Amino acid sequence: MTRRRHLPDDDDISAFRQALQAAGVRRIATNQADPGKPKRHPHHDAQQARRQAAVESSALQTSGRTSDGRVEAVRPSEYLEFSVPDLPWRTFSQLKRGQTAWQAGLDLHGYTLEEARSELESFLRDAAAQGLRCVLVVHGKAWGTTSDFPVLKSHTNAWLREWPGVLAFCSATDIDGGTGAVYILLRKRGQ
Repeated sequence: MTRRRHLPDDDDISAFRQALQAAGVRRIATNQADPGKPKRHPHHDAQQARRQAAVESSALQTSGRTSDGRVEAVRPSEYLEFSVPDLPWRTFSQLKRGQTAWQAGLDLHGYTLEEARSELESFLRDAAAQGLRCVLVVHGKAWGTTSDFPVLKSHTNAWLREWPGVLAFCSATDIDGGTGAVYILLRKRGQ
């Protein structure tokens, strides 16, 4: 059964207009909305500060931007995770479940601490220049020869938190290295 839509005739339209006029409704002068003063969001200032810091630090492309000082030691089997405050929960959740496909990888096994830092910085710079969104870094879980914690894993955890182009990172799923590797979600160009 189809219902026919009632189309108003001239009398209906005239009665409607008279009712509007009697209610005090006036015709608008323009057909554009006046948005007024733009609303400020609470996270807007933090977002602007982060963007400014990323722009300023991108000028330092040639120098290392990651610390090589003391870092917080992590256990070999410890799950690593980090995200910027305004990253959507769903995006981070997909990264943690391994549902964001990684496009390039770096294995830090066999590097000294300074070599690993240099390789990681170079890798992240190249990935950002290529417009990659997600990469994998294998840091391993091996104990350092002179330390009682996994040196590369602990330092990678600290370095990635400092890198301005990193939106989030977390330990990989078992198929990609488990707690011996991390997925890294990179900032899109222009963000």
